Amino acid sequence: MSLSATAETGYRKKVSAFLISKPLKFSSLSKGFIRPTLIVPLFITLLFLLLTKINPSIIDEQLETLFVDYRFKAGDLIRRQTPPPDIVIVTIDEKSLSQYGRWPWPRHLQAGLIDKIFEGDPRAVSVDIFYPESESPEADIALSETIERQRGKLVMALGFEGEKGKGFTEDIPDVLYEDALMNLKNVQYLKALETYRVLLPPEPIASSSDFGHVYALPDMDGKLRWENLYIKFGDEYFPSLALKTALSALNIPMQDVKVIGGIGIEAGNIFIPTDLYGRLHIKYYGREGTVAHKSAADVLSGRIPAGHFKNKIVIIGTTAIATYDTKVTPFSANFPGVEKNATIVANIIKGDFMTRSPVYADMLLVILAGLSALFIAQRNMNSLSLLASFLAVFIVFVTANQALFTYHNLRFNFIYPLMTLFSVGTFAVNYKYFVEEKKAREIKRMFSSYVTERVVNELIKRPEMAKLGGDRRDVTIFFSDIRSFTTFSEKHEPEEVVAMLNEYLGAMTEIVFKWEGTLDKFIGDAIVAFWGAPLPQENHTELALQCSLDMSRKLVELQEKWRSEGKAPLDIGIGINAGEAIVGNIGAEGKKMDYTVIGDNVNLASRVESLTKRYNARILMTELAVERIRESLTGGRIKGVSAEGLERVIVKGKDTPVGLYRITSLEEGMPSVISEPRPGEVLKLDEK
Repeated sequence: MSLSATAETGYRKKVSAFLISKPLKFSSLSKGFIRPTLIVPLFITLLFLLLTKINPSIIDEQLETLFVDYRFKAGDLIRRQTPPPDIVIVTIDEKSLSQYGRWPWPRHLQAGLIDKIFEGDPRAVSVDIFYPESESPEADIALSETIERQRGKLVMALGFEGEKGKGFTEDIPDVLYEDALMNLKNVQYLKALETYRVLLPPEPIASSSDFGHVYALPDMDGKLRWENLYIKFGDEYFPSLALKTALSALNIPMQDVKVIGGIGIEAGNIFIPTDLYGRLHIKYYGREGTVAHKSAADVLSGRIPAGHFKNKIVIIGTTAIATYDTKVTPFSANFPGVEKNATIVANIIKGDFMTRSPVYADMLLVILAGLSALFIAQRNMNSLSLLASFLAVFIVFVTANQALFTYHNLRFNFIYPLMTLFSVGTFAVNYKYFVEEKKAREIKRMFSSYVTERVVNELIKRPEMAKLGGDRRDVTIFFSDIRSFTTFSEKHEPEEVVAMLNEYLGAMTEIVFKWEGTLDKFIGDAIVAFWGAPLPQENHTELALQCSLDMSRKLVELQEKWRSEGKAPLDIGIGINAGEAIVGNIGAEGKKMDYTVIGDNVNLASRVESLTKRYNARILMTELAVERIRESLTGGRIKGVSAEGLERVIVKGKDTPVGLYRITSLEEGMPSVISEPRPGEVLKLDEK
């Protein structure tokens, strides 16, 4: 069975016009196959590098800090840390208010509490309580006398007020100069928080006291993560209550304290790191109550012996709900302000400081994350494996970040490198699934019925080889047809005809795939196949020849089987030609497309197949095809084949005759033989 010359010519013209006017968009996608997985990850990495450099406060103080809280909590589960046992909070709690009356207490009672604590010979004591106004001359004097007696070991809290846009407009009180930090280095980098007013206690309390400020400025989300170790008031810089208490406990005089702008504070053998604003990153040890609490009521009543405070650092403050001195921290929304100060004292005493990574280190981390993501994105794996790889790297980054935070007090930026990984990973996985794997699924759907699975997999790896918009390729074309099939089908039952045809076509299709051919189509009982596309094959004519001989041998087996079953055997004719043809995906776009081959050389193969009966040949090859394998036949690379030259024919519409060869098998291992077509009259194929 074969196409008529007129039908084929019309079909060829329509298809050629289709290929030229409507190439598939799919082929244009394959030209830039790698570019998106390279350029997009690079763009994402550069974007997060820029964000790391700028570090907008809305990200740093709301998103990044949120993950700081999570790292604190995770670190508490991994490795619980405790403040030094020699730091104690004496708290004015609900029990104290119940026994000694509502707050504020009379100052003589507070003086008595201080005296009780000093009876135990502590290293240092700080009072985290304001005295902004006078109670009475007698009460103020009683408190000031207690403070004066313990001067050098007792630090009082001092309130300052700061507000954006409000500058310092008054003189610094003389009593404050002794508390100022005088040894300043890198002054040009001092960017301390500026205040405009001080809430100084009345005399004689003010002149009897050593002060430390308790000005605290939370992050944008309201949580307190930083301690301003010093603030600016006028032209002077004043230490915080916690810093002053720690210095007192360590017996470090103020003149030995050196403030280095933008870097930190040197105090004796201790270096306290700060940011550009003189802030210490507070390392919290847990929820409220982590630092040891003792009720002021128990101290005043003598239930806690005075010796309990020997060589300890004591911070006096309020924790009762009615006193409203609570802070929001990474661990708690009800954290006593006095315990915050005790925590900072513990940080300084232990040298236990959180260190925030410099910008360049965070940028290097973003680059590392970007390169890791880029490396994974370029790997040849499916979307699920790609997702698993990104998750693994993501976990490694998170684990490393947490380990540095927990075990080394290093706070590297979390958001930017992880968002780099997440963004590139999201893009790469989606691109792989919706573009590359969709393309692979399209290739598989399109070619799985034409070629072997190996070829399909190779096309998926190299989709540029599946140039589906139409391409001129050097190919070998194969046509086979069952002889007198129409007569056979008329004489037999439809069920028998279909069963034998399916058995025959199934066996022959396996042989086409065995020899790496592309199965073009079935035209009724005819088989059309070709070699040399979609993947190039240097020996495509030799493969077509071997396929034809294998089919012939298989047909003999089928004929014997059919005879044994009492069925009439079928016979076939095969025509092979080689040359240039148009190969492409042809049909109605979006409806039905077939990957096929068209052109004059295809028509010639069809005509040659139709001549097999005339020449009593099962396999006929044109001289165009034989020339491709002549050297292999004569050189001994192909054995057991006879290529017998017959005569020359002229295809309708052509002037040049083409020689025909009858192909048969010789005994296995015998040298192949080839003879030339006999001279004589040229046969015109349109003649009967």
